[in-house]
Amino acid sequence: MEQLDLIPLIGNLGFPIFVSWYLLTRVESKMEALTSSIADMTQAIHGWQKET
Repeated sequence: MEQLDLIPLIGNLGFPIFVSWYLLTRVESKMEALTSSIADMTQAIHGWQKET
């Protein structure tokens, strides 16, 4: 593989891989926060049902 073939390959594959990695790490933190919020909401609902 010549050097000229390697540069477009990196451009065509490296950029989408980097963008995917970046978005997945951002979404992962949001998903963890959402999971925590759902767990808190579930506990609040159970506590509310026990009071009535």
